[in-house]
Amino acid sequence: MTISNSIQITPELIASHGLKPDEYQRILDLIGREPSFTELGIFSAMWNEHCSYKSSKKWLRTLPTKGARVIQGPGENAGVVDIDDGDCVVFKMESHNHPSYIEPYQGAATGVGGILRDVFTMGARPIAAMNALRFGEPDHPKTRHLVSGVVAGVGGYGNSFGVPTVGGEVEFDARYNGNILVNAFAAGLAKSDAIFYSKAEGIGLPVVYLGAKTGRDGVGGATMASAEFDESIEEKRPTVQVGDPFTEKCLLEACLELMKTGAVIAIQDMGAAGLTCSAVEMGAKGDLGILLDLDKVPVREERMTAYEMMLSESQERMLMVLRPEKEDEAKAIFVKWGLDFAIVGRTTDDLRFRVLHQSEEVANLPIKDLGDQAPEYDRPWREPAKRAPLPDNLVAAPQDYNKAILSLVGSANQSSRRWVYEQYDTLIQGNSLQLPGGDAGVVRVEDHPRKALAFSSDVTPRYVEADPFEGGKQAVAECWRNITATGAEPLAATDNLNFGNPEKPEIMGQFVEAVKGIGAACKALDFPIVSGNVSLYNETNGIAILPTPTIAGVGLLPDWKFMAKIGGASEGDHVILVGGDGSHLGCSIYLRDILGSSDGPPPHVDLFAERRNGDFVRSAIRNGQVTACHDISSGGLALALAEMAMSSGKGMSISLKDCKGAPHALLFGEDQARYVIAVPADVANFLCANAEGAGVPFRELGRVAGQSVVIDDIVSLGIQQLREAHESWFPQFMEGGQLVAAQ
Repeated sequence: MTISNSIQITPELIASHGLKPDEYQRILDLIGREPSFTELGIFSAMWNEHCSYKSSKKWLRTLPTKGARVIQGPGENAGVVDIDDGDCVVFKMESHNHPSYIEPYQGAATGVGGILRDVFTMGARPIAAMNALRFGEPDHPKTRHLVSGVVAGVGGYGNSFGVPTVGGEVEFDARYNGNILVNAFAAGLAKSDAIFYSKAEGIGLPVVYLGAKTGRDGVGGATMASAEFDESIEEKRPTVQVGDPFTEKCLLEACLELMKTGAVIAIQDMGAAGLTCSAVEMGAKGDLGILLDLDKVPVREERMTAYEMMLSESQERMLMVLRPEKEDEAKAIFVKWGLDFAIVGRTTDDLRFRVLHQSEEVANLPIKDLGDQAPEYDRPWREPAKRAPLPDNLVAAPQDYNKAILSLVGSANQSSRRWVYEQYDTLIQGNSLQLPGGDAGVVRVEDHPRKALAFSSDVTPRYVEADPFEGGKQAVAECWRNITATGAEPLAATDNLNFGNPEKPEIMGQFVEAVKGIGAACKALDFPIVSGNVSLYNETNGIAILPTPTIAGVGLLPDWKFMAKIGGASEGDHVILVGGDGSHLGCSIYLRDILGSSDGPPPHVDLFAERRNGDFVRSAIRNGQVTACHDISSGGLALALAEMAMSSGKGMSISLKDCKGAPHALLFGEDQARYVIAVPADVANFLCANAEGAGVPFRELGRVAGQSVVIDDIVSLGIQQLREAHESWFPQFMEGGQLVAAQ
């Protein structure tokens, strides 16, 4: 066998492909010869961190991935969960961090495009999107440019494609100065008996290229995403893909139309590593070989090499195994939608991945080994040291509670994100029931008069850094709480695990402990992980991001008429704290943003209490007893009350005189498993009696009344005063104004 190879393989070339010497030796042992340049690129694509999960596989296997409603867990393009009536929800979250730092608009746009393809590749029509964004400190010279570009990219692609953005997060911290995070989520609806998978079946069947033409954009993107940044970052700009949402919309419609014909045996999105990864995964899953002829691949640039074609990450492309008798019907659909349709290969029975280019064989590799034999590491890790508890008397009370609360609601991380989400289309498709700004986005399920789905995305990176196990638990618990706060039953989750360099034992220790915490919470809350993504090497010049294991979840509302909102309170409602008093100030934003300290451990997450309290709140909402609900998280009770008042436009008269603890600890403590609910006066006693009977801690705090938030004699803030502080920070920041409240 002679493989065409015009480029000499040198140690420098191997290193530039992200392969270590022992990994290259593994390649030599597997194939028994020196690889061609194209083969080296294929191995680099398949064995990098982004595609192979070689540092994380061992720990990902420990996560709970099964449940009564789980139809498809990890291993496919997206997870699939049953929502009754023959329907299912298909969803996933994935990162586009490195590309978005290099080229923020296209990096974010193609992140949205990629996650949408993951969903409709499974046969689902996308109905909702979210994004979790982390940027550097506000006064860093690149931050404003990055925020502007990323938000425009997310909106530009999602709005044009026609999917509502219903939730997400935006946070700032100096640790993201050199490596921002862009995590994109999408969910779609499908029929449970009409899910499409990527496992190829049948020998001698056509392998079909669908969608847009192949160009040189994104070549080496997956390898770039598996390395740290350094001073050469600007040279990496050509590895960022360029997206076209209008082509993607046509691809969606063409794929869904094609799927109804029965022509599709297997289908795979061309995402990271493009043609290489999609072809290898389809063949390997089906225990088949694949033969590709690159001369038949539609291209939009001249003189493209085999290497470039195999590693291009041009967007809006799919690969499919087709029933031969359906070829003409299938081709007609794609021609109608103005898209390319080309038979570029066939399935074989030899378990080889063979690639032809200009009548020469440029790759001939064992297809199973490309995936199954990728290196898998049990990297050394060190358990992070535990922080000592904070003595209560060392955390000072604010001299002025009003000023402290205004400072927090108007700070970089707690202010309104309206500037961001008003650039997204939140209403397209006409099914959005709750928009960004509350606990969770809610979208009506079409063709069902009452059914809806709730979506939330959460993580508190400062908690994860202080105690990765508790921080991992808390990310899951807060996502579960936010879904519960609408009245929805949390069904399942997807994760996006963003960390630094796993070759450093302290970073690997953060990852391991966070995964353990996530697993413990998912088991206790019956909230399995059905899809996800790991993004490592998020470092620049050795400085790692805050550990950020984002959790996004989906919940089911059987009747959206019984749905709670953060701003649904009415005059005279009783305000009730569910979950008991809190006073934990370690790792709190009060400590960080008011006192300038990041000391102490994060709050402990009692998973039994989370389940008990959440189940009680959900039951009360579904029984029509709750007019408004909000979970307590960053900023504690004080911010929860302020946010509810700003959202409803109604004030509150609150008393803490019966609570145990110092007022500042009660107001700003971030203890978990807690909610604030507003309840009509005529059912308040009944609800409290039910809570007592269920063993759920509760406390009546006061009434919904007036136009101010009044707490005993220490807080008195008008709603308009709160709103002005809350709404002003982001517009001022983006306009380059003075950031008085920024921390």
